[in-house]
Amino acid sequence: MWLYWILCVIITVEIYNVKRFDTEILVGVFVVLGFLSLAYLSVKLGNLNILSENGYVVIAQFNKTGGLKKGAPIEIAGVEIGKVKDVSLDKDTYQANVTMFIKPEVKVQEDAIASIKTKGLLGEKYVQISPGGSPTLLSSGGKLRETESAIDIEELISKYAFGEVK
Repeated sequence: MWLYWILCVIITVEIYNVKRFDTEILVGVFVVLGFLSLAYLSVKLGNLNILSENGYVVIAQFNKTGGLKKGAPIEIAGVEIGKVKDVSLDKDTYQANVTMFIKPEVKVQEDAIASIKTKGLLGEKYVQISPGGSPTLLSSGGKLRETESAIDIEELISKYAFGEVK
C-alpha cells in the first residue's frame, strides 16, 4: 500500500513538472515571437535597410536645401521612387550636394529637374523630380544639372514686411 501511494506521489509530481515545463516553453515561445515582432515593426516603421536594396545613385547640387534631411523621400508625380542618401557641402562651390538613391525600375533623364518641396503644414521636405524629354538616361553617379532650391518662407515674409516685394 505504501508503494502505491509513493508511486502516485511520484507520478503526480512528474505530471506537474511536465505541465510546468510545457507552460514555460509556451511562455518562452511567446516572448521570442514578441521580440521578433517588435524588431520587425521597428525596421519597417523606421525605414531601415538591413538588407541592401538594388538601385542607383544620382547627385544634384542646390544653393539651399532648406532643412532637407537624409532619408527624405524622392518623388515623381507624387509616387515615391527613392530616398535621400546624403546631404553634404561642396567645399569648392559652397553648394549642397544631395545624393539620392533611386529604385532601379525608374529611369531618370539627364535633363530632369530636381526641386526641394515641402509637404503639409509641418514642413517635411522632399525632392520632387520633374522628368525631362531627353532620350539620354542618367547612370549611377550621374548628376542632375537643373535644380530648384527650397523656398525660404522667412525670407519671403521679411521681404514682404519691409516692402521689397512689389
